Amino acid sequence: MRTTFWLVRHGPTNSTAANGWTDIPADLSDLEQVARTSEMIPSDAVVVSSDLSRAVHTADAIGGSRLRLDHHADLREFNFGDWEGREFDEIAQNDPEASRHFWENPGDAAPPGGESFHALQGRVSQVLQDLARVHRDGHICCVAHFGVILTAIAHASNMPASVATRFHIDNLSVTRIEYLHITDSWVVKSVNHLP
Repeated sequence: MRTTFWLVRHGPTNSTAANGWTDIPADLSDLEQVARTSEMIPSDAVVVSSDLSRAVHTADAIGGSRLRLDHHADLREFNFGDWEGREFDEIAQNDPEASRHFWENPGDAAPPGGESFHALQGRVSQVLQDLARVHRDGHICCVAHFGVILTAIAHASNMPASVATRFHIDNLSVTRIEYLHITDSWVVKSVNHLP
């Protein structure tokens, strides 16, 4: 018995800032890419998303007639704290030591007033475990964010944060992980697949 997660990164935004919990819209104008992503997800998958509008609207766009679960706040992106809404170059210039530590030594380092990779991984891992318990032997399309998908990969593979953060996760890409109930273990099947 296995639960398969189809992790979809939300559609692109028109911002390059540190928009973790900042609620900005997704640009879903590439209807062909949206359709290709939707076609990759099994028709019997249930759909859940972060409660931020860029994930909610992406889930609406790819969900079709699939059963929709309530939005989940614990699937939000990193909370960037004092860095929210600021450009990454500006952050690096004005807060070089904290910025360098956060990106070069991910794990316990956190932006001022924000959360670390490990904190994000903790809340995401709990959501995945809870969903797997409820949807045994099913498919779950989880529409979320860059950091959420990286921490899910780290959780599923016991990969350290320093390795997981090397992955690139494109907008509207699909990453697939599986929870194997009989062995209480996880498997990473594919990462950053753009259909």
